Amino acid sequence: MNAEQFRLHFSLQPLVHEIVSAPAPGTLRQAAVLMALEEHNGELHLILTQRPNHLRAHPGQISFPGGKVEPEDINSKATALREAAEEIGLHSDNLEVLGLFPPHRTFTGFEITPVVALVKAPFELVLDPGEVAACFRAPLSYFLDDAHRHKRSFQRQGKHYQVMFMPWRQYFIWGATAAMIDLLCRHLKHGGIKG
Repeated sequence: MNAEQFRLHFSLQPLVHEIVSAPAPGTLRQAAVLMALEEHNGELHLILTQRPNHLRAHPGQISFPGGKVEPEDINSKATALREAAEEIGLHSDNLEVLGLFPPHRTFTGFEITPVVALVKAPFELVLDPGEVAACFRAPLSYFLDDAHRHKRSFQRQGKHYQVMFMPWRQYFIWGATAAMIDLLCRHLKHGGIKG
């Protein structure tokens, strides 16, 4: 799938989805992530980051650029764009935002809004070492293959849940990031997904 096909698909399909993680009890903290796709040799790649091991929340995990909504952010889109610029040097003027998926609730008490965008032109990665240990690109076609997206049953507080995971090269993508990739793949393959 190239950028033009991806853009066309998003112009025709509504962004709806099912909640795949249950919210933790209490107030959910608002956050947003940027699901940025960049075209290389006619094929789209997802831009993913690895969190440093020194972070208190989700150390070492694979994620999208993003973070908590700050008071100065006018909306979730602004949060995702600000965080991408701060974390990896991907600025909003180099992005074509195609849409937002509804918020994804996590076990860890976050409500995360995924913002889907295409990168307009190649850019130089500038990593914030306090937030990002590594940044890499993975082909969307790899994730679109159902054989590469897995679910495992997980028990929390007496309830069973399905947790997504996707190994890719030396990286192990799981949890909310994997669930969002799975959502994107199902949306691309099957159109709007209703919960």
